Amino acid sequence: MNPIENLNASITRRHFFHKSALGIGTFALGSLLEPTSVGVGRTTLPHFAPKAKRVIYLFQNGAPSHVDLFDYKPKLREWHGRQIPERLIAGKRFSTMTGKQVNRPVLGEITNFKQHGQSGAWVSDFMPRTAEIADELCFIKSMYTEQVNHAPAITFFLTGAEMAGRPSMGSWLTYGLGNMSEDLPGFVVMTSRDKERSCGQIFYDFYWGSGFLPSKFQGVKFRGGGDPVLYLSDPQGMSRKMRRELLDGLEALNQQNLKEYGDPEITTRIAQYEMAYKMQMSVPELTDLSSEPTYILDMYGPDVLRPGSFAYNCLMARRLIERGTRFVQCMHAGWDQHKNINHQLKIQCQDTDAPSAALVKDLKQRGLLEDTLVIWGGEFGRTPFLQGRIQDFKVWGRDHHPYVFSLWMAGGGVKPGFSFGASDEFGFNPQQDPVHVHDFQATIMHLLGIDHERFTFKHQGRRYRLTDVHGHVVHDVIA
Repeated sequence: MNPIENLNASITRRHFFHKSALGIGTFALGSLLEPTSVGVGRTTLPHFAPKAKRVIYLFQNGAPSHVDLFDYKPKLREWHGRQIPERLIAGKRFSTMTGKQVNRPVLGEITNFKQHGQSGAWVSDFMPRTAEIADELCFIKSMYTEQVNHAPAITFFLTGAEMAGRPSMGSWLTYGLGNMSEDLPGFVVMTSRDKERSCGQIFYDFYWGSGFLPSKFQGVKFRGGGDPVLYLSDPQGMSRKMRRELLDGLEALNQQNLKEYGDPEITTRIAQYEMAYKMQMSVPELTDLSSEPTYILDMYGPDVLRPGSFAYNCLMARRLIERGTRFVQCMHAGWDQHKNINHQLKIQCQDTDAPSAALVKDLKQRGLLEDTLVIWGGEFGRTPFLQGRIQDFKVWGRDHHPYVFSLWMAGGGVKPGFSFGASDEFGFNPQQDPVHVHDFQATIMHLLGIDHERFTFKHQGRRYRLTDVHGHVVHDVIA
């Protein structure tokens, strides 16, 4: 048999289809490079003039207690120790920690509330710095969700679905709007936790994953110690020139594979290698705080120089968006206070109150708050009734409460000094203008100039969006 016949005989069915698919793969790659051809309309985004260009999401894992921090309910002290009305809990689902609890005594707020600013916003005395910026904040006090446990509830807030696998909000926005920085990622994630390590919350990677979007749009996690990004430093003995030559060689190999296989993820690999190279210069400058005035550092609090703290991450968030990062997600765990709310809530507030308020003040004095949306909140609230027995003061706590809770926003086109929605007299259910998670997501996208119903991505035969098939923009909170 001659060599050509021998080669033809050796071609397997799998190899044939692989080679035949090259044209299809190249077309798919072209669709990513020319997004309008797949109907996503990325090049036409934003759909209308945006009020915000960037987002800093201060996500409070574990669920802060709305009735102890921002939703003042005098009825709770009046009913303290008494059984909560049966009409409120009938048919409701709670976590396994109180699901079978027979007695559910009302727990009065363990903080004191005062009104602040011209807006008269009620804020707990555990949040004195947040109280100082009350007139900058837009509170939503009628949030509700469908999930009663942490991981699915957080996933629902950040991806629009309770099951892992969908793109996170930061991925959607960087995919649609692009990155404003050439040498830093468009989507950065930083995590921190309470000093006492009282909460076992896990930071799952899918909280900032890109799902079915190209993986170049997943969040880049900055670590809390050592190099913020792994392998940021060159190996010992490798010069900058040698690193460049190595990357050029890798790119040549990847380009060759791209021509042969047409896999869009190869373009992601090329782009990520280049971004890593650029970050070797940009990240050391980003994390060098020597240029920050003392009064700024003091404003963020004593932990600001400790990498991995919430205060440090808040300052990094400001520095990142200054340099063009589109979406920064700071996640802080420690709010899951089932049996320690009477002493740990204050500690948690001390760790997060000053940095959160400082970030808003810092952005405003730099002229960045106007088009930067800051969000503060968790995945649900906490029950107005006690988990456990009223006699056991040392282990007082509150269970998960998805039926109504509070969060706040600042800047980015929302109304300052404004409260929207209301819960009932026990802080148990929405009483006025309920806001679902999908409504909240639709509103965020609207502030960024995106019609959430038009911004879709086709995957496995159907078009997906962050808000699934739900969501209404809450126009009343928009300035």
